[in-house]
Amino acid sequence: MIKQVRVRYAPSPTGYPHMGNIRTALFNWLFARHSGGSLIIRIEDTDVSRKIEGTVEAILDALHWLGMDWDEGPDVGGNYGPYFQSQRLDIYHKAAEQLISQGNAYHCYCSTQRLDEMRAKQIKLKQPPGYDRHCRNLSREEKAKKEAGPITPVIRSKTPLEGQTRFNDLIRGKVAFKNATIDDFVLLKSDGYPTYHLASVIDDHLMEISHVLRAEEWLSSTPRHLMLYRALGFEPPQFAHLPILLGADRSKLSKRHGAMAITKYREQGYLAEAIVNSLALLGWSLDDKTEILSIKELKNSFSLERVNRTAAIFNKDKLEWINGIYIRGLSLEDFSKRSLLFLENGLPPEIKRPLSADYIRQVLPLIQERTKTLAEVAELTQFFFANELNYESDLLIAKKMNQALAVQALQTSFKRIEQLAVFDTESLEVILRPLAEELGLKTKQLFSTLRVAVTGRTVAPPLFLTMSVLGKECCLNRMREAITSLRKMRK
Repeated sequence: MIKQVRVRYAPSPTGYPHMGNIRTALFNWLFARHSGGSLIIRIEDTDVSRKIEGTVEAILDALHWLGMDWDEGPDVGGNYGPYFQSQRLDIYHKAAEQLISQGNAYHCYCSTQRLDEMRAKQIKLKQPPGYDRHCRNLSREEKAKKEAGPITPVIRSKTPLEGQTRFNDLIRGKVAFKNATIDDFVLLKSDGYPTYHLASVIDDHLMEISHVLRAEEWLSSTPRHLMLYRALGFEPPQFAHLPILLGADRSKLSKRHGAMAITKYREQGYLAEAIVNSLALLGWSLDDKTEILSIKELKNSFSLERVNRTAAIFNKDKLEWINGIYIRGLSLEDFSKRSLLFLENGLPPEIKRPLSADYIRQVLPLIQERTKTLAEVAELTQFFFANELNYESDLLIAKKMNQALAVQALQTSFKRIEQLAVFDTESLEVILRPLAEELGLKTKQLFSTLRVAVTGRTVAPPLFLTMSVLGKECCLNRMREAITSLRKMRK
């Protein structure tokens, strides 16, 4: 009988969610949803000294924002809880004691000082680092003497000294490790908290996890875990180790490659669906050409067979490109709704609040095609809301024009616009396009001067659409100010 798929995402609250661990969450979620299985969220909060307040909330918030739901976990409950490892300590203690009684583990009384000296010596001799098994075979008398001492012992696994541990990784195929290369790793720390090795094995078994999808960095830990599964009489899950994420220069992904906490991407105006699409392509592909996939398409198509063994390259420029595609695909209503907070926070404080929703819906279609992130919206549209424009007056003088021609162009345009009974794109086109020839100018020259006058910029959305949204009174006032500015310039 094929077991129902049950996978878990088990973050540690020692840092904020970033591309690497959220990619792991996504692959688990997609695998569960594609197979009709369950996703369990488990918080592995046993590293007390490194725990950062607020990170559990940030992790769950990031998953909610990205649209990844779960079937069991901290805020939804379930039949296999509690879902915080710090609330399961008695379970790990019983398992550790069982391993000791079976001869699969032992107490280690080595001081921190001794362990530091041991590692320093190993480094000096260029030996592989690892515990030297000093306490592995203590006599009853030696152990009693240690027990009477001041050191609270840790519990270490009694790793087999010979043979190999083999397993089949669903992504990497057959893998083998020599047992002699694996040290007697810690299972239970002196503070009473388990290490990842013990806690994850116990919880994956008790929560009936069928598949463990995790980062490649845990591949070398898998033989340790399989030893524990065997010692405890548990059937191990199937393992799949996901390819490592690298920067464009093929070094370990870091902030200098543009990687940062997922919450920062949201603050910078990236869409959740663009993040999900981009993450899915970091180590998986539908084929050799498809790059835009909806969440529904990802759930329908995802399989471990198409996960790569080789490292995945994160490229922030590509993420920005994908984000731009998703922004251009938004309806006006959705684009307006998502942009509102960025406008409220990004526009200068002197601009009157609250912003008009109707006016925003007129403005945003003009910049949607150029927008790569929602954080750009305020800068791209600021001139639509500003009371005053700040720009250098010489920008009003287009190429191969002079001050007098620029003044004449604006004055004549002002008079024509002033006479318009209907102020829309068609009316502006009718009176302004022929005006260039009448003034002996190229259309590009006239429009360049007008664009700077009404927007303060050399690059802006289509001129007549922009002017129609700004309105007749605003355009005339800005043209009047531009003429004044030109006249103040030295000839």
